[in-house]
Amino acid sequence: EVQLVESGGGLVQPGGSLRLSCAASGFTYRNYAMSWVRQAPGKGLEWVSDINSDSSSTRYADSVRGRFTISRDNAKNTLYLQMNSLKPEDTAVYYCVRPFRYGSRDYRNKGQGTQVTISS
Repeated sequence: EVQLVESGGGLVQPGGSLRLSCAASGFTYRNYAMSWVRQAPGKGLEWVSDINSDSSSTRYADSVRGRFTISRDNAKNTLYLQMNSLKPEDTAVYYCVRPFRYGSRDYRNKGQGTQVTISS
């Protein structure tokens, strides 16, 4: 059974930083691209970032490019999202997802999410 378990969310002031983690199990993690998506209150899922299986390629939404960094550790089956210069509009539940392929918005698996709140 595929499991994706996010952690690292919390309440941070604008301009602050957070590092999200996602522990993956139940599949051969190193063979798959991974992504982060988020959902703000009352809104749909918003794609945030992609990383391919060997970390040689990454992509970012315009809204987070230059502030967020996606990375992975295939030895630890873990995905990360380093978030800097956080803004109130980054407030959302953040999900780790396994897409059908790199760049796809067909998400085959999704974690339970971790809440990120940016507020002073």
